[in-house]
Formats: sequence, C-alpha cells, structure tokens
Amino acid sequence: RGDQVDVIAITDGSHPLGTTVINGVTVHHIQQRTRDERSKWTYAGRLLRFLVVSSIYMARLHRRHRFDLIHVHNVPDFLVFAAWVPKLMGAKIILDIHDIVPEFFASKFSTKTRNWYVQLLKSVEKASMAFADHVIVSNHLWHEKLIARSVSRGRSSVFINHVDLAQFYRHPRTRADDKFIIMFPGGFQWHQGLDIAIEALARVKLEVPNAELHLYGGGNIQGDLARLTKQLGLNDSVKFCGSVPHDKIAGVIANADLGIVPKRSDSFGNEAYSTKIMEFMSQGVPMVVSRTKIDLFYFDDSVVKFFESGNAEAMADAMLQVIKSPALRDALIAKGFEYVARHSWDHKRNEYLDLVDSLVTGSVIEPSPGKGEN
Repeated sequence: RGDQVDVIAITDGSHPLGTTVINGVTVHHIQQRTRDERSKWTYAGRLLRFLVVSSIYMARLHRRHRFDLIHVHNVPDFLVFAAWVPKLMGAKIILDIHDIVPEFFASKFSTKTRNWYVQLLKSVEKASMAFADHVIVSNHLWHEKLIARSVSRGRSSVFINHVDLAQFYRHPRTRADDKFIIMFPGGFQWHQGLDIAIEALARVKLEVPNAELHLYGGGNIQGDLARLTKQLGLNDSVKFCGSVPHDKIAGVIANADLGIVPKRSDSFGNEAYSTKIMEFMSQGVPMVVSRTKIDLFYFDDSVVKFFESGNAEAMADAMLQVIKSPALRDALIAKGFEYVARHSWDHKRNEYLDLVDSLVTGSVIEPSPGKGEN
C-alpha cells in the first residue's frame, strides 16, 4: 500500500550477505544460518550474536529512516530488545510469537520444562512481552497460555500464518510418472514425527509398491532418519530433497499426491500450528494429519484424514485409506479448497494493517477473537 519496509534477516546461503530489494522490500541479510545446532549453547550463542548485530544495524537504519513501527519475529522472543533504540525514539514495537520459546527450546534439546533455564526463558518471555507495545500470537491455544503467564489480552491478538494466495495460487501439475508421492516440507525435528512417517511408509509399500516419501527441508535429526531409512530397506523410496525457496515450494507441493503432518502429540508439536496444511490444501493435495490438540482445534475429519499420533500403523492405515479411495481424496480436496478460501491472507491482511495503523496513531486495539478463526 506504499509503506516503506525494511527487513533485517539471516540467510541460509540462498542469498548472499548484504542488501537487496525483493518486490519493493529492502532486505538486509546480516548473518549466515547453519542448521546444525545439537547443543543448546551453540544455538543460544547464534541467537545472541544476531541480537547484538541486528540491534546495531537497526539503530543505524533508524537514524536514517525514523521507522514508525518495528515488527519483531521470534524465535527468540528476546530479539525484541534489538529495537531498543527505535523504541526510545518513539517507534512502536510488535512482537510476533511464531513459537513459544520455553516449550520450543525444551522440545528441541530434549529438556524437561521444569529445568532452571527453561524457567528462566519464561521470565525472559514475560520481559520481552512487557517491552513490546503489542504481541501477536500464531494460534489461539498459545494465546490463552501466554495470557495466563506473560501478557494481557488487551495487548495481544492472534494471527495464524495464513496462506498467501499471491504465492500459493493453484499451480499446474507437471509430473507424468506412475509414482505415488507422499510429501513433507519443513524442519527435521523429533516433534515432527518423521520417523513415524518412515515406519508407516514401510507398511504402505506392501500394498502400494510405487509409493515414495519425499522429505523437503533439513534439521538436526536428518542423520537419524537416514539410518532408519536404511535399516528398513527404504533407500530407494525415501528421498531427502533438501530445501526449496519459499517462492518455489507451491509448485513442488502441486506435484505431490498426498501431504503428511505426523507430529507427536506428547511434544511441542501438540500445540504448534502447521502452516503446511493450508499450503497443501491450496494446491489440491489431500492431507493425513496426526490427531494433536492444535489440529483438532482448527480442523475436522471433513478437511483432513486424522490418525492416532505416534502410531505408525495407524498412520499407514490412514494413508492407505486416502490412497485407495478416490472419493475420499476428492472430498478432502474440495473441503480443503473451501477452507483456504475462507482463511487466506487475502481475507486477513486488513486486520493486520488495522493493527499497525492503530499502534502508530494511538487508537484503540480490539481484543483478539476466539475460535471464530475456524
């Protein structure tokens, strides 16, 4: 709408360090990201480095541009303190919680939530939210949790990571082979349940020999997944496809036959919303999804095929039902298109812009709605 927008970001190597302009947005890549953190201290060190570097960089930019608003994405939530110079000079601050840090940290590094540094992270979370003028939370379950421990309802609201139809419009299918491609795009972490998916594939292949599982992304358990794949004799059927730029992933998804979200319900994944579900729906790909608290909150059996979380046999049964039933696939695809049409970013962007304008002008911010998102 004509706003000047600068982004300070990391890069995974797909873009060089430095400044570039992407669709009118000035992007400043200031630090490389390598996804190999097996140690929590390595992870924390890289986050702290980005906090310091981005703070200095932002202060310099602010002296040139005098930003009206800084929108800070987590993780980590304490990255909000990088905006201390603009805040002192009158800029408004939004802290956007994509993942709640204490639980995310505990899951990523297999740490008990009662551990002293997880408790410390909860204190940091509270301080970070107090520093911000407004807090955005990525789903309603986490919103209620954060209201109970870190932020008031009046200073917070919910914005799910809605699918952007400017990128996730219906892409053509370009495959012409006879394979049945099952796909997962995202981070390779334990809570994602990818080992369960690989075990399920072994059973699926007994009835669907041409089935393949394509895993896009990466993470610290990829070696473990590769070993499991070899152990089950699936080296020719499980493909580790690496990362794909976000503006290309829709075309890749459009060529899949089935999307999966096999998250564990006894982990961080139980309450972590999977944006990829709507991304698959936007491309007419049916979904098999584990029965987690968050996905039961937003979806039902008419839009996704659920299975018991953590159960490879149940996942295989759900996948086979979708594979063998064209009527079920067609019904899931149709309902998925309807869901995306109701919940796309096209319908939600004005709510975000209203929030931005209300902060900058000082007008009243309405409390976030409840499950009405559904």
